[in-house]
Amino acid sequence: MMDWTSWPGTAVAIVIALVAAFAAAVLMRLISAIVSRKVPWVKDLERRVRRAWVSVCLVVGLWIACAITEPADQQWWPATARLFLILTILFGAWLIAALVSFGFERLLLRNDVTLAGADMRRRRTQIIVIHRLVLVLIGVAAVGTALFTFPELRVVGTSLLASAGIVSIIAGLAAQSIFGNLIAGIQIAFTDAIRVGDVVVVEGEWGRIGEINLSYVVVYIWDERRLVVPCSYFTTTPIETWTRHSDKILGTVYMDLDWRVPMDAVREKFLEIVEASPAWDRRSAGAVVTDSVGGHVTVRFVMSSKDSADQWDLRCEVREKLMTWLQQEHPEALPRTRVLVDEGAARAD
Repeated sequence: MMDWTSWPGTAVAIVIALVAAFAAAVLMRLISAIVSRKVPWVKDLERRVRRAWVSVCLVVGLWIACAITEPADQQWWPATARLFLILTILFGAWLIAALVSFGFERLLLRNDVTLAGADMRRRRTQIIVIHRLVLVLIGVAAVGTALFTFPELRVVGTSLLASAGIVSIIAGLAAQSIFGNLIAGIQIAFTDAIRVGDVVVVEGEWGRIGEINLSYVVVYIWDERRLVVPCSYFTTTPIETWTRHSDKILGTVYMDLDWRVPMDAVREKFLEIVEASPAWDRRSAGAVVTDSVGGHVTVRFVMSSKDSADQWDLRCEVREKLMTWLQQEHPEALPRTRVLVDEGAARAD
């Protein structure tokens, strides 16, 4: 018979715990392989939680193995037992966070499939912000639970709660900007002010909303720079957004031309260019004279596209092809400066 209260018994119990943890991992993988034949996403779930699950099983197994054998009679066991408890709490939080993250990722995939355009971006932004908020709450709860396993900290916590009024005032003044950004991040997610993927102009920079975190927003600038802006900026400062309700957008090209410009020919050529371009969505196109100041007239070309990327390409294409056509076919329409010479004054000189 094995004497479980001896050190050899402890060694055997530890080996059994390691084998049990390995068996739990193998069993989970086997079950996922069987179930994934009908439910494919189960295999991805198993891959996501595998490490956290093995860690929890290993710590719990070692804790039980030591608690029923020789270490339980040692003076250092209470501290070791508390360490096992803390590790179980932290690894359990890791497992829960992995499950939560997988669930939110499935929601994102379903959102991308079932929705499109502005609705998709709004739902995606809300899911991302809620996901990060839940992960923060899980982390705070895990750390708080681990700390309160120490009796000394319970006493400190009770005294702090007794003076919560003073503490809340001090914390509010010290962390006003931090909590302000956190609240602004949640406000952005649920008020639909901006969404991941929106095209915006921030601080004079044109780009897309790439990331919305709990305290800051990252704007992907068109030239691959990144603009990091506090969340509170978007709740207190007016911004320009091009995709509020739809990705569809109108764009304009302005050209200063001479008074002799043949507008009928220019308008015909403009429509020919946009009709031949794949970037035009065939909603709107037109050319009109919007101003006549000094020695030139201003012609505005308006065209529509399904999104801002196509709009940019279309505007550049129209500007370039019209400029080339005017140079070749109607050079008299190009802007020029006229000087009137007084013949009488010239003879006198």
